[in-house]
Amino acid sequence: MVNRLLTPIVLTALVLSSCTRDATITPELEAKWSETGVYNLEVETLEGTPVSLSDYAGKVSLVVNVASKCGLTPQYEGLQALHDELSPMGFTVLAFPCNDFGGQEPGTPAEIRSFCTDNYGVSFPIFSKVQTKEGEGQSELYSLLGTKTGDLPGWNFGKYLISHDGTPLGFYSSRTSPSDSELRAAIEAELDR
Repeated sequence: MVNRLLTPIVLTALVLSSCTRDATITPELEAKWSETGVYNLEVETLEGTPVSLSDYAGKVSLVVNVASKCGLTPQYEGLQALHDELSPMGFTVLAFPCNDFGGQEPGTPAEIRSFCTDNYGVSFPIFSKVQTKEGEGQSELYSLLGTKTGDLPGWNFGKYLISHDGTPLGFYSSRTSPSDSELRAAIEAELDR
């Protein structure tokens, strides 16, 4: 009986302790990304249309790897609240669905869009599914973010604060709530620049 009770507790502790992974930073990656910021990259919308992140240049952004079937999925509510409150000041959330952790984003683009809209009223941009983990298939965005910050998500809902010019300012783990006072202060400080 005790082992059954401890298993979920131990599993939760293991997941939360691995919410951040150290990125491998090589001279080649440093050279590749030395002159490039987030807003220099192209990605795809959730529906597969190519789009340039330069559309967000001049804004402060929070890049988040999201998932619909995660215990942290309710963070969508806080992300939407943050977006609603701060978007008039030049802030946006940029969401990138990710199936890297526990297969918790298995949905099609239509399923993801419907889930986010119907359950959380998400109005911030959601892009196509990406791989955040290092190795073959890692998205260029997460290669750049890992190289510039030294951190990669170890689970869903890892957050990167991005400056007006596309420079990654810092990484906040999955455990960091969208309403976290330290995150909020960092966003507001960048908005005030």
